[in-house]
Amino acid sequence: MAFGQFDSQGSASSKPLQTMAEINVTPMVDVMLVLLVIFIITAPLMAPMLKLELPKAAAKASPSAVDVLHVAIDADGIVHLNDQVIEYPVLEAKLDAAGRQPIPPDLQLRADKSTRYETIAQLMAMVQAKGVNKISFVTDIPR
Repeated sequence: MAFGQFDSQGSASSKPLQTMAEINVTPMVDVMLVLLVIFIITAPLMAPMLKLELPKAAAKASPSAVDVLHVAIDADGIVHLNDQVIEYPVLEAKLDAAGRQPIPPDLQLRADKSTRYETIAQLMAMVQAKGVNKISFVTDIPR
């Protein structure tokens, strides 16, 4: 590529230099070749290598009917188990029995928005200590 012109004697001409009107495509070709090589290498990895025909078996679905304990705490800190008022020692005994089951029940906790966090945290600690580890918080849908 020429950036300037030489006259017939080999010295630089006294004419001003003209701008180059060619586009240098070499860097673009280099990038395209690199991309081509990358696609050639990665294309076989996209297709699954093993084609398996898996066996078919008829099995009964595992029983997913897990018991659910509904615990509610009102604004005064009174605890309700399945919509019945319950004292902490009785609740602790029921949770202990529930935690010893082969499949412990789920616990759905509903708490009034003005309930102290300390009360909720103590109840959650007691529930987890008794072996009931699946705790869900029930909320109301905003309108």
